[in-house]
Amino acid sequence: MDDARTRRLAERISKIVAELLERRIKDPRLGFVTVTEARLTNDLREAKVFYTVFGTPEEQEDSAAALRSATGIIRSEVGRLTGLRHTPSLEFIADALPENAQRIDDLVATAKQRDEELARAREGAQWAGDPDPYKKPADDWDDEDDDDEDGDDEDD
Repeated sequence: MDDARTRRLAERISKIVAELLERRIKDPRLGFVTVTEARLTNDLREAKVFYTVFGTPEEQEDSAAALRSATGIIRSEVGRLTGLRHTPSLEFIADALPENAQRIDDLVATAKQRDEELARAREGAQWAGDPDPYKKPADDWDDEDDDDEDGDDEDD
């Protein structure tokens, strides 16, 4: 199967599932569900539909149960609307994206806080030793400048 066709079909399935959840599935356990992605196997036999649920862990569990019970209806509609010879089996998987994003946000906030603490500790601090331990003595610089001026005069 063509990878581009598989991707297009997966996008179509995710849109169909999202519309069905919004308009047709009336299960009271179904919370605020967002379909984030659908992935198809290359043989188009299996589709994994990733979703997120806004709410408490109990609401997330209820929504997962509602999706499991509505899988047959959703699969029938996916088959009817895509026109495939074999309708892929659907598996609903809770997307870990929000938790991962929250973890990354927490890590960034921690790093920013540590940077601020380090900046406060650095205020008023001075370098140990000489400001530039590699500084050349002043007479070495004067000798080099004299050599350059002589070399420039010969080129003109």
